[in-house]
Amino acid sequence: MTATIITSPLYRVQVGHGCGFVAEQPVAPEPVRRPARVAVMLALAHQLQARITEGRVCDQAEVARRLDLTRARVSQLLRLLRLAPDLQEQVLFLESVDDKEPIVTERTLRKVTRERVWEAQRSALDQLMNAPRPTRKPRARKRG
Repeated sequence: MTATIITSPLYRVQVGHGCGFVAEQPVAPEPVRRPARVAVMLALAHQLQARITEGRVCDQAEVARRLDLTRARVSQLLRLLRLAPDLQEQVLFLESVDDKEPIVTERTLRKVTRERVWEAQRSALDQLMNAPRPTRKPRARKRG
């Protein structure tokens, strides 16, 4: 048996369900960008409010019935509209890159909407945006 010595660099690539090696460095794929989940929820809240205002639906309860949501969930979504207009614009432009959501979630925004004064909302959101992102421990994979 003879040993083969490879002197050039090799790069590992995914080939189908397995892996292989190539001599040239593969081109990195473009990051996948999509609107953040919180941005989609805020856009939905705007659509729901518009339908209620136009009279296409009677009230929040009818919206909940049509969308198969609870009335509490519809109230949570519509409460996002209490954000200052400039903050709503910031949220609507948030993106998820490669399935990594931004640090601002709907739950944290609901805390911001508790502030009635827009300036207090701005400072609360600034604190959230500048806060260190919590790190998660990787889950142990189940074998079997």
